[in-house]
Amino acid sequence: MPISRNIRSLSLPELKEYFESIGDKKFRAIQAYEWLWKKNVRHFDEMSNLSLDLRKKLAEDFDFNAITVEATQYSNDGTVKSRFKTFDNHLIEGVLIPTEKRNTACVSSQIGCSLTCKFCATGKMERKRNLDFEEIYDQVALLNEQSEKIYGKKLSNIVYMGMGEPLLNYKNVLKSIDKITASDSMAMSPKRITVSTAGVVKMIKQLGDDKVRFNLALSLHAPTDKKRNEIMPINESNTIDSLIEALNYFYDHTKNDITLEYILFKDKNDSIEDANELIKIYRQIPTHLINVIEYNPIAGAEFIKPAEDATQLFTNHLAKNNVNVRVRRSRGKDIDAACGQLANKDKINS
Repeated sequence: MPISRNIRSLSLPELKEYFESIGDKKFRAIQAYEWLWKKNVRHFDEMSNLSLDLRKKLAEDFDFNAITVEATQYSNDGTVKSRFKTFDNHLIEGVLIPTEKRNTACVSSQIGCSLTCKFCATGKMERKRNLDFEEIYDQVALLNEQSEKIYGKKLSNIVYMGMGEPLLNYKNVLKSIDKITASDSMAMSPKRITVSTAGVVKMIKQLGDDKVRFNLALSLHAPTDKKRNEIMPINESNTIDSLIEALNYFYDHTKNDITLEYILFKDKNDSIEDANELIKIYRQIPTHLINVIEYNPIAGAEFIKPAEDATQLFTNHLAKNNVNVRVRRSRGKDIDAACGQLANKDKINS
């Protein structure tokens, strides 16, 4: 048996094979598996119904690359931001967003990001590596623990809208969702999971081919290629027309919900002309909703949030043209936990 493998990369049959190989009984594998995925332990020492010698043997033969909470910050609006540390000492952030109807976990998929979107703090960071599937899973498990401890209820929803581009970590993102929704793990409904993308055409189509069961959100943020190129360099190779085609392909193959995300920037994308261009896109995609999002300022960016009346004018125009539109109010702005603000800032309280 290979030494120092990540134990959480093993399936249950592989765990059974391992326990047999060291002369132990198969049911030990089931006990260990439950500790890993039902009880979400993060160290072999916590597997209390296994003997001390067996736990030492597991620690000798396997790694346990769990993430830990390094620091936590609490917003005035109830939002909770956590800074997580990986086994190799990288930092990522995740957010618990409570409302009356739901408690949502916003999780990261990469350490940093390579897409350099102009309005996003994470986009100013160097991408170090992709997160492994169990590191994504750990964020959900830890945020769920926070939700139960602070608010007395489990998570109801998960959004992959934290640090990184989920579709550039395709394999691990899908594997994390498989594990989160598995009956022998958290057993969450895939319909309560949304993956947000800046728009990777090839991988959106792959989602369709794989017939995934979760929902998709496209971070559009501009209604023309010219404007989108200026703020999102990914658009140069993933144009709006190609995204429209890919989203239709995704829907045809999955019938899952598609949401368009649209951050408003003063004098950049908030005019009635912009709204009319956005309506044209909306009518070409089987999307059920446009989320108009408040811009959250970040250091080094020149964007400005529009006045409230300008936002109202923009959204009213969409609604008058039969667009299902909602203004998504920012949560956790006072702790840099809102959309586009995650960047591992040092100013965080433990």
